[in-house]
Amino acid sequence: MKSLFLALILTLAFGGLVQTNAQRAQTVKVMVGKQAKASRSQVTVKFVSLVEDSRCAEGTNCVWAGNATIKVSIRRGSDPAETFEMNTNEGAKGAAYGPYAINLISLTPVPKANVRINRNAYTATFSISRLSR
Repeated sequence: MKSLFLALILTLAFGGLVQTNAQRAQTVKVMVGKQAKASRSQVTVKFVSLVEDSRCAEGTNCVWAGNATIKVSIRRGSDPAETFEMNTNEGAKGAAYGPYAINLISLTPVPKANVRINRNAYTATFSISRLSR
């Protein structure tokens, strides 16, 4: 019991010394073939291409939700760009680039039954957050 009490006292005494520098994630929207820079992190995300889109169309019943895969190029300042594939449902939904995590939040438009989507009409929304400091 004494050791539990001592641990509690030490946690309260020294717990205030630890500081965290949590930052809210930044959100950027990028159209296919375009790029956007997150203002705080200076990370540039380029939506290179749509690799595939097999997501279940709205208004239909599917056995599987499907998946969309996009190719993304990420860079910061004069650092070399790295290319990643990100998915909406299956596989990697994000990537780590230096001290940042870049995650695919959404891909629009969502397929609709009997409607063909122009490959140049896609927009991806990403969150960019710092992993550690």
